[in-house]
Amino acid sequence: MRTTRPTSFAAFLIVLSIAAHAQDPQGVEEGAGPLEQSVPVADENVDIVGSTTDESATLSPEDALLSEFAYFRDLIAEKNFDAADASAKRIVEMAIRIHGPQSVETSKALSNLGLVQHNNEQYDAAIQNFSSSIEILENAEDRLNAQLVNPLRGLGTSQLSNGRPDLAAEAFGRAAHITHVNEGPHNVEQIEILESLAEANVRLGDIEVARDILDRIHALNVRYFENDAMGLLPSMMRRAEWQHRAGYYSDERATYRRTIRIIETSSGKKDPRLVEPLVKLGETFYYFQPVTVDGARDTAVTSSGEMYFKRAIRIAEANEDFPWLETAMTKLALADYYGYFEGYSRARKLYKEVWGDLSADEDRLAARRDLMERPVLLREERLPESTGGAASTSSGATMTGTIRANYTISTRGRVKDLRTVASPAEFTDMQRAVHREVRGRFFRPPMVDGSPVETEDQVFEHRFSYQQAELEALREAANEEPGGDN
Repeated sequence: MRTTRPTSFAAFLIVLSIAAHAQDPQGVEEGAGPLEQSVPVADENVDIVGSTTDESATLSPEDALLSEFAYFRDLIAEKNFDAADASAKRIVEMAIRIHGPQSVETSKALSNLGLVQHNNEQYDAAIQNFSSSIEILENAEDRLNAQLVNPLRGLGTSQLSNGRPDLAAEAFGRAAHITHVNEGPHNVEQIEILESLAEANVRLGDIEVARDILDRIHALNVRYFENDAMGLLPSMMRRAEWQHRAGYYSDERATYRRTIRIIETSSGKKDPRLVEPLVKLGETFYYFQPVTVDGARDTAVTSSGEMYFKRAIRIAEANEDFPWLETAMTKLALADYYGYFEGYSRARKLYKEVWGDLSADEDRLAARRDLMERPVLLREERLPESTGGAASTSSGATMTGTIRANYTISTRGRVKDLRTVASPAEFTDMQRAVHREVRGRFFRPPMVDGSPVETEDQVFEHRFSYQQAELEALREAANEEPGGDN
């Protein structure tokens, strides 16, 4: 009897929502079918289960299934994914025995198994199980049934994790279309699907397509929060994050400014909710190259970013109830900014001040260790997750390569002494891309007694996907060059 077939990628967002859902007894309806954990929102029309206790011998098959599902749900809440994998497989077997291999219940059980496999990084298996879940639902219902949305999201997520953003985009696109058919083109339930679709297009390098999707998401949010400007804030902050990921830094800056105006208009210019968008706005200046005159940086760029950090600090310190940790992080953001734009004396002075703030009592020492005693990455660029062949070819075996590099972080937060220690020799373009990105990184250097120290033996790993045929072609080309094996 076939009991498993692998799943997809959406699980990295899903896990958090699933764990929360699993702790909510109202999230599962009895008599429905397996809980779908393949997407950020679990399917509430669900039941699954079976008992792992001695009592299972006295239960009816249906009650045993429910008992097993309760156990599975607890394992998910505890993030015990190894045990959850075994439980999910038992649930699949039980669903097949009770409801049949082509039932909706079996489809949902396979989807749950896919979720667990995704979280265990068994992406091929997860993809298979999500695909099986989809096929069963299509046969049992139809190709536009709303229950297909969850396994399609799971499938797309696993494909994305498996280095196939092209296939992920197809899965997410189909899920969005099904929500349009069932809920209408302006339903807000599609937003998380569209965000996943945008992510897939970012990874494919289709930035303009991703930008159009983000605009669509924004239009849906504006429509939904038409009479609630403050309710729009979470979506505005997510929009800015996506614009950053896509490299639209001017758009990101405009979104944070609009967010700030909304808060100021609704709640005044001293509202503590201004702190986060002000800091984020200041950080956008990391991604604008300052003009240099005779080798010197343009101080206007530094000053422009500096004023947003300083205003955020003033607001934080003026609000007695503002969390001390967020105040410290706001000050660190300004210190980091000084360091990036070579205002080292000002940076070190502010680092010293925050070190003292976080040394005031035992409760704050843990925050000091996390924020100041280890390297904190502050600026990075996206690296390609696949070669051109892996992203554009829909057939053939997909392989995974790893480039590993060692480097040192200087007392000024810069990377030096970069060297590759492991890399597939054939993929020289990817290795060069990794070196460019790592050299451009900026860190808050670790500190001792509030003073930055140099840190050696840092390790960076970049995993990427490629097609087996592509590797063979590179090897053949290398052999044909002068000095090759041939």
